[in-house]
Amino acid sequence: MNVFLRSIAAAVTGALLSTLPALGQDGPFDLSPEQPNREHAQPNPQAIAAIPADFPFVTPGTLTIGTNPGGPPLSTYATDTQTVVGADVDTALLIAESLGLKLEVVPTAWADWPLALQSGKLDAVFSNVGVTEERKEKFDFATYRQGLHGFFVHKDSAVQSIREPKDIAGLTIVVGIGTNQERILNKWNELNTQAGLEPAELVYYDDEGAKLLALRSGRVDVMVQPHAQLVFIAARDGDFRKVGTLSAGWPERSDVAATFRKGSGLAEAVSIAINGLIESGAYGRTLERWHVQDEALDQSQVNPPGLPRF
Repeated sequence: MNVFLRSIAAAVTGALLSTLPALGQDGPFDLSPEQPNREHAQPNPQAIAAIPADFPFVTPGTLTIGTNPGGPPLSTYATDTQTVVGADVDTALLIAESLGLKLEVVPTAWADWPLALQSGKLDAVFSNVGVTEERKEKFDFATYRQGLHGFFVHKDSAVQSIREPKDIAGLTIVVGIGTNQERILNKWNELNTQAGLEPAELVYYDDEGAKLLALRSGRVDVMVQPHAQLVFIAARDGDFRKVGTLSAGWPERSDVAATFRKGSGLAEAVSIAINGLIESGAYGRTLERWHVQDEALDQSQVNPPGLPRF
């Protein structure tokens, strides 16, 4: 990220954080640069032994990762507007320590991570990257979280639970146009129509503030978008609640993964490290600290089946 773009991102983050009085070391999310309560890990001999002897680390002894500081709780700038913190960063730190390495975090725009990784500027990417069959042609993956979307409502809503297509029948739902969530909800509407149920009405807003206002005013019943984003909004604002989650790969499972150059061999070592962290409990405690424990995996996998081309 160049200096100009970084300054813009830092300014936006600073403005966002200034509206969040509940945050800080004593709030629901610690966005301080110090991160005093983050988990740490001991070296994992099995994971270290799986690192290819000739792997060309960007910096010897360091795992250099790219992440897009797009927003809490996954990856964002801390209150100093310079340090990158979040669940993805903490997970990467645990993995680096398990591999006997230091961690270097490089803020990377979403559009730039493929080239940065392929050109050798990064060893790995931890940026909420979902596994797809198309991406597997160019990259290797080690899964570390589930890819979930969330159904959230106003705290006074009569909607209590959304688990399957029939639960959205007749509701008005705000969703991003052209998103995976929209694709899934359109399929749910098809199934409801076939079952003789009223389809949900999907509505679209470009601005997050407009979405939240519509939910508060009762113009819409439900908001759907990536789960972690909504977890943060609910904690920040205090008047929204979760009524369900949805796999990003519905009807199949979709996982988020650390991403590597194809054939580099590092995915296997990282997957071993993640499974060790799952067993030790450090992984679960880290996701819980960032309130995304619903996205926890039981086991990391290397290059699992990914989302097909739609």
